Amino acid sequence: MLMLKNLKQLIFSVEMKKKKRERNNNNILLQASNELFIGLNVILWRKRHRLFSLISAVSGCLLLLLFAFSVFTPPPTATDHFLSHHPSAVKKTEVVESNFDMVLQVPVVIYGVRANQSSTMDAAMPLRAFNVNYAVYVSAADMKTHPNRYLMIATSGGLNQQRTGIIDAVVVAYILNATLVIPKLDQHSYWKDTSGFAEIFNVDWFISSLSRDVEIIKELPRNEGKAWIPRSMRVPRKCNSKCYQIRVLPVLNKKHAVVLTKFDYRLSNRLETDLQKLRCRVNYQALRFTDSILELGKILVERMRMKAKQFIALHLRFEPDMLAFSGCYYGGGEKERGELGGIRKRWKTLHVSNPEKVRRHGRCPLTPEEVGLMLRALGFGSDVHIYVASGEVYRGEETLAPLKALFPNFHSKETIATKEELAPFSSFSGRMAALDYIVCDESDVFVTNNNGNMARILAGRRRYFGHKPTIRPNAKKLYKLFLDRNNMTWDEFASKVRTYQIGFMGEPKEVKPGKGEFHENPDSCICQANGLKTPQEDDENSKERREGAEVSDEQQQQPQPLEEDPDWTDIFYLDKELPDVITKQEHPEVEGFFSD
Repeated sequence: MLMLKNLKQLIFSVEMKKKKRERNNNNILLQASNELFIGLNVILWRKRHRLFSLISAVSGCLLLLLFAFSVFTPPPTATDHFLSHHPSAVKKTEVVESNFDMVLQVPVVIYGVRANQSSTMDAAMPLRAFNVNYAVYVSAADMKTHPNRYLMIATSGGLNQQRTGIIDAVVVAYILNATLVIPKLDQHSYWKDTSGFAEIFNVDWFISSLSRDVEIIKELPRNEGKAWIPRSMRVPRKCNSKCYQIRVLPVLNKKHAVVLTKFDYRLSNRLETDLQKLRCRVNYQALRFTDSILELGKILVERMRMKAKQFIALHLRFEPDMLAFSGCYYGGGEKERGELGGIRKRWKTLHVSNPEKVRRHGRCPLTPEEVGLMLRALGFGSDVHIYVASGEVYRGEETLAPLKALFPNFHSKETIATKEELAPFSSFSGRMAALDYIVCDESDVFVTNNNGNMARILAGRRRYFGHKPTIRPNAKKLYKLFLDRNNMTWDEFASKVRTYQIGFMGEPKEVKPGKGEFHENPDSCICQANGLKTPQEDDENSKERREGAEVSDEQQQQPQPLEEDPDWTDIFYLDKELPDVITKQEHPEVEGFFSD
């Protein structure tokens, strides 16, 4: 019994020694692991410290270079080329001219991105200037595109209305993970232009430049030797991502090929930032005119520069179709009502208009004479060269005569190009509009007579590629002024025009971030130079946009009226403080227009 007890104690003692040895071994291993971990951290910290030191040194050198550049570079000089040079007006307009120098600076070109010379403006640059490799943030198209999902669209309207449809079609294809077939351009609208996509835009460049975003093909392929029969459908206006996923995706999965008709403004104005950036990539990089259009457009710009270093481009938008759509009346009696009323019938959904009410609310384009008077009141002298982008003006030369009297240096593509040069384009309204688009984009000041498609697209482009001003008439306030113009002197008229136009002169921060159509104000794609902050980084503005964008899914899915042309939406502008004194200016040569 005693031997058994001693044996148990011996076994217990051996087991305890064994466990103690195991614990000691584990502690040694753990200590070794900790020492190894600490050693690795020290090595990594030293490497990071060296890297940060290198980055700090490089940053310091760059800051020093920028400081030296800013010190030794002479300040930009102002120009008064556009302002009136009437001797009697010099002293009286000194204050006003100094204000307008900021607006009328000549832009310079830096590596293809326009930048304004005026140091008083907050510089804005495209995000692509900082995100050169933006494409790496987007999944390759061939990896995300589902097989047997083909999206087709049929655009609507004129060139710039079609352009909005093309831009949004790429984004919709991205949302649906579908292959986009090259869009079909509207060939049956008022303009009767038979041009296809490849006759206006560089189709190969369009496909290749978006290859990492969306898979694009020229034609719908055959399905096992048979032609696809695409399902035709239309979505509501301002349809967001979820709306497309609910309405279109199930049909696309079932039919495999879908064509969306009347495709213009069918995508929401507010989208996720990545989708807005894709919109910008399509609009400002992928959509390029054909070589023949670009070549003649370049010639037109060069000829305008030969006539004047600086020039205004005016999108007159006084064609019969525009006046008919607006429902405005310009005093032409029954003849005018009959002519414009007949055109108006093509929009079956338009209700009977009240011309007086429409004009009172600023929805009517100014007459060419009124545009000329506004520009002269703003300080543009009679020596300024003006390029007028327009189709056939209603009542032709009779309507244009007062504008030409105010601005004798009056030009258009028909006057600065030969008939032979225009021959390949003259029978196609879309190609002619593309030429105007190029010249207007390159102008020093762009003046638009309404807030239509071309005005929005170009205003956004001029913001994106380094700011250049776009002037819009404050038609709502100018309306009463033009009615009463014969009861005041020219000085009084000019003073009031300048007061009413504050906030409509195309200054860089005139439009609130997130307000207006995205094509006109592509704030998601523009970095502010001071700190490179995008508008989305401003908490207050972000909160405002979120509140404005809170629309229920049920509302998004409600059927909306189907229209052929977009409405002209209001744009909200920053409130501007009126100056204490609006200096008057004498213009004897235009006072004759006040005695009619």
